[in-house]
Amino acid sequence: MYSISALDSVSLAIQRTREFLFRPFRWGSYLKLSLVAIITEGIGSNLNSSKHDASSSGQGPILNAPFDFSTVQIAAVVAAVLLAILLCFWIFYLITRLRFAFFNCLIHNTSEIGPGWRLYQTQALRFFGMSLAVGFSYLLLLGLAVFPFLAGFLRMMHEVPPGGRPDLMQVLPLLLPLIPVILVFALIAFAIGIILRDWMLPHYALEDATAAEAWRQVWKHITAEKGEFAVYLLLRLLLPFAAAVGLFIVFLLPGLMLAGAGVAFGYAIHSTFADSTGAAALVGVLLQAFYGVVAFALALLAGICLGGPLSTGLREYALVFYGGRYPTLGETLYPPPAPIHPPAL
Repeated sequence: MYSISALDSVSLAIQRTREFLFRPFRWGSYLKLSLVAIITEGIGSNLNSSKHDASSSGQGPILNAPFDFSTVQIAAVVAAVLLAILLCFWIFYLITRLRFAFFNCLIHNTSEIGPGWRLYQTQALRFFGMSLAVGFSYLLLLGLAVFPFLAGFLRMMHEVPPGGRPDLMQVLPLLLPLIPVILVFALIAFAIGIILRDWMLPHYALEDATAAEAWRQVWKHITAEKGEFAVYLLLRLLLPFAAAVGLFIVFLLPGLMLAGAGVAFGYAIHSTFADSTGAAALVGVLLQAFYGVVAFALALLAGICLGGPLSTGLREYALVFYGGRYPTLGETLYPPPAPIHPPAL
């Protein structure tokens, strides 16, 4: 497979996504692969983030009594925290292993998750360990970078009288210098994710490479084509937003119409049973609960149907671009034609 520019890889990624998900089209395979793509790519993980604002009457909450926990309560809290941490690690490992399984689906154009799940178990575990090490190192560097700013915030909090709130003009001089640091580390986190998932993971999967071997190969390709890799990073950052905006524009009117119809139908059910009592009221509650479940299922289905191709396209884009630099991956994506042997005389 010849080297393809970052810009030309976009059209090839779209073509491969169309062939992977829609040719042939089967609803079961489409929904399964779309859901796996969303989970592994992480698209939409921050779209439904909830914000909880504590309401108060002019002042923040005041704690008038010291914390008084028994030894059993402290042990229970510590155990719950440790259990939550272990659960997060386990989920992270499952997602990592699923990334390898989906990688196998994409490079071989198959809808079967199981073969890749079993084939790359060892590689996924080593990649998971390496990702944890990189993640902890990143958090350590982030903490060291933010630590000098904490002294100013602590000094400001000590100057606030009991029961009061810090003034906005006191917070801004401390917050503004911190914004560039946060932006820089956000870009670093994005670049680390691209390096690990887009460029190092194929070496783990196809060569059973170690972290040092995979990074050595990636760095060799980056230094050989600095400009193309820079363009790739830029497009990799902008393409999800451009695609999301395009989907929003295309489906804005149909979405508003369906949402309006759904709200109207739900309001009609609520109004019909608003003054009911006894068995009729119970029927109304059950109908509203059933309608809420159906509406949620339909919204989830719409999210999978729209987010699946977008997530798959991003992963195909990574494979096509890096496959032009990594021959083993490129030959797997586009196998060379079998040689034609002349008939024996």
